[in-house]
Amino acid sequence: MKTLVEKIAAQYEVYATNAALQVEKGNKAAGTRARKAALELSKLLKEFRAVSVEEAKK
Repeated sequence: MKTLVEKIAAQYEVYATNAALQVEKGNKAAGTRARKAALELSKLLKEFRAVSVEEAKK
């Protein structure tokens, strides 16, 4: 679970960096990267929820 949390944190950093570049500088490629990172982040968060629920049941 610890590695999953680390992956989520790393993916959020990628998202935040690219989203900021898109907003501040209008960088279209950064927007694409931010959207891709957001999708991956969504998948990781769903996985975290599933793991968290399983751990709570123990």
